[in-house]
Amino acid sequence: MRKLIASLLLVFLVGVKSSAGISHVETVAGGFELLALQKPEPKHVDYLNSVKITFLSWISGSTKVSYERAFSNIRQSGEFCTSLIGAGRDKYENNPKGYTLRYGHKFFMNENQKKSLMGFYLRPEVVYSHYTYDCKADGSRTLADETAILGTFGYQYVHKRFLADFWVGGGYAFGTPAETYYHHGFELWHFFNSVNTNIALSFSIRLGYCF
Repeated sequence: MRKLIASLLLVFLVGVKSSAGISHVETVAGGFELLALQKPEPKHVDYLNSVKITFLSWISGSTKVSYERAFSNIRQSGEFCTSLIGAGRDKYENNPKGYTLRYGHKFFMNENQKKSLMGFYLRPEVVYSHYTYDCKADGSRTLADETAILGTFGYQYVHKRFLADFWVGGGYAFGTPAETYYHHGFELWHFFNSVNTNIALSFSIRLGYCF
């Protein structure tokens, strides 16, 4: 009987010790789990700069590159774009050679957006287009020199470092128009059997990289 009682007591003590060990392990594991739950999430990165190309500009006769910078603490940005006319497919087969310069100031409409370069916007801008081309009438080199003051409405989407910019707009133009009415940044009104070289239209898509 004494041996039986001693054996049972030994089993009980071993069980208690084992349970204590398991509890200790569970406590440690629980601590690690709590620390994992309390680990702070990675901080959101808000990129303020982007470099973009104008999508499909090459097939209309030019290559356009732009740089945009968002201003800290306000929902605005400035954007400068330049293009080399002639660096692309000769859409009108008139051998254009020249350049455009363009500046736009964006006013983003969504104040709660966490990404400075993302959202719907209004953008006043000025565009200067200067190039020469072969005139269809007599084949002589002819100058096209136009300035447009535009108002555009658009939406800019940002996913991580990728950016897509879509817009449409119009405004007032003046200068020396091209016979095609196309100025590699805007187009003069020549629709529905009517022409008005003081009305400029602009619409396009830009794709870019944020940093």
